[in-house]
Amino acid sequence: MRTHYCTDLNEKSVGEEVTLAGWVNSYRDHGGVIFIDLRDKSGLIQLVCDPADNEQAHKVASQIRDEFVVIAKGKVRLRGEGLENPRLETGKIEVVIDDLEIENRSEPMPFTLGDPNVGEDIRLRYRYLDLRQKQMYDTFRLRSKAAIAARNLLDSLGFLEVETPILTKSTPEGARDYLVPSRVHNGEFYALPQSPQLFKQLLMVAGFDRYFQIAKCFRDEDLRADRQPEFTQIDVEMSFCDQEDVMKVAEDLLAAIFSACGREISTPFNRITYRESMEKYGNDRPDLRFGLELVDVIDLFEGCDSPIFAEIAQYKKLNRIKALKVPGGDNAFSRKTIKELESFVSKFGAKGLAYIQVKEEGLKGPILKFLSEEAIETMKSRLDLQVGDIVFFGAGERKIVWDYMGRLRVEVAKRLNMIDEERLEFVWVVDFPMFELEEGELHLKALHHPFTMPKNIDEEDIEAIDSIAYDVVLNGIELGGGSIRIHKLDIQRKVFKMLGISEEEADEKFGFLLDALKFGAPPHGGFALGFDRLMMLLGKKESIRDVIAFPKTQSATCLLTHAPGPVDEEQLKELGIRIRRTPKSDAPK
Repeated sequence: MRTHYCTDLNEKSVGEEVTLAGWVNSYRDHGGVIFIDLRDKSGLIQLVCDPADNEQAHKVASQIRDEFVVIAKGKVRLRGEGLENPRLETGKIEVVIDDLEIENRSEPMPFTLGDPNVGEDIRLRYRYLDLRQKQMYDTFRLRSKAAIAARNLLDSLGFLEVETPILTKSTPEGARDYLVPSRVHNGEFYALPQSPQLFKQLLMVAGFDRYFQIAKCFRDEDLRADRQPEFTQIDVEMSFCDQEDVMKVAEDLLAAIFSACGREISTPFNRITYRESMEKYGNDRPDLRFGLELVDVIDLFEGCDSPIFAEIAQYKKLNRIKALKVPGGDNAFSRKTIKELESFVSKFGAKGLAYIQVKEEGLKGPILKFLSEEAIETMKSRLDLQVGDIVFFGAGERKIVWDYMGRLRVEVAKRLNMIDEERLEFVWVVDFPMFELEEGELHLKALHHPFTMPKNIDEEDIEAIDSIAYDVVLNGIELGGGSIRIHKLDIQRKVFKMLGISEEEADEKFGFLLDALKFGAPPHGGFALGFDRLMMLLGKKESIRDVIAFPKTQSATCLLTHAPGPVDEEQLKELGIRIRRTPKSDAPK
């Protein structure tokens, strides 16, 4: 039906007879001569319908409206002098139409393509129209290039692509499972996989040695800009490897993907331990495009005149007092701005935001009256204070302080325009704790997952047990991570026991894995990269919804298909399911 795409044509095509097909992007009637901007996946080209050249084609053109599907035949010519359009790739040429066919008509559009003021709800309701936009096509072309680059790189390294099941068994992996009822086995359920974790480990037991998959995963969790109930990850596993081997493959993979998308990156990436990251940046996904490191000053408040700070300083293991020095901040931040920052951190658990200012005449701030002269002098030296600086302080329980001071660090950097948006700063975060104990919970939790190999499982201090786990971070966003896995049955059972999982429960939920570990499981490890999140960064998008063809909203609904939705009573009866509703709501429980 076509001989060329629109942007296949250029000045060298002048005189050629061509057939083009696509959508009417716009049309203009200039005193009888009709101009049509035709759009296909490649871009735009101008068609000309002159009644003097072809009356029949002009008659058809007069019926055309935006977004009609048309097939046009004609001859390429140069545009007249002064009529070129430098904004178009084909702006020096046009096609004079000999024959024009309306293949399909379009009703008036619910929104104008390219209008930046169209709300996301409308765009998602009519996603097939939203995807007609050139920038949307370019986004998914970029995604395709990245996927092909990943496959090619992993294939060159000897990895085998294997598809693992979508219908599987529910296992606790940190988030809620999506459950699928079985018609054949009433009262029993499949679960959609949160990751292919256990199956890829079984492939290593099977001797496949190197596996990968661009895998669909599902998690029934609260959503935000970088999360979806269904998402895609590049999943990799390899045998007879150590942490260095796995991280090298991950770096090579990221370098190949970025190169295919027009960005060159340097390897190897920098590294930082989990504990160093928490202490310096307040989180385990540090943005290293700017400085503003957090500095520990809890020792300077020991025995100070403030009962609150003194009590916090008594318990160094549980608490933190962190200082954030902002060079030149005293000159940049007004009292109003400081109040705004105080309000900002209060949303994340801060009970206040103490600060000192470095003036020509010396330090100024209410907190100083609680400190000894020796402590003040030590602070000056430790923070390398200069005139014009301002220092913010966070004090309290360590996780809360890490969180709000880490957020404050980023907020300050944004307000002072310290972040170079074009800069790419990769970093590996390594040596994660094996376990964590959430407040109010009775049992330990695995910080990553319970199949991660611990470094020092016999350590008496639970918090001192590290895992061989690693996350790769780009500009403060976690791209993915992985670990060396437990390949010995006795260690796996010991970890389950420490997590409060009895042998009976472990056999019920993970019996197939435990059985496999009895039959010569090799040492193995791997990683997974969040493909949607990666493409969000590569495409410079604000949300992963912009890089997923048919995404869900933040309430996990599809505005296009109206999923999730009710099903027939007959279907429920076949599945042995009865819907129970609460008196106050029609929502199923």
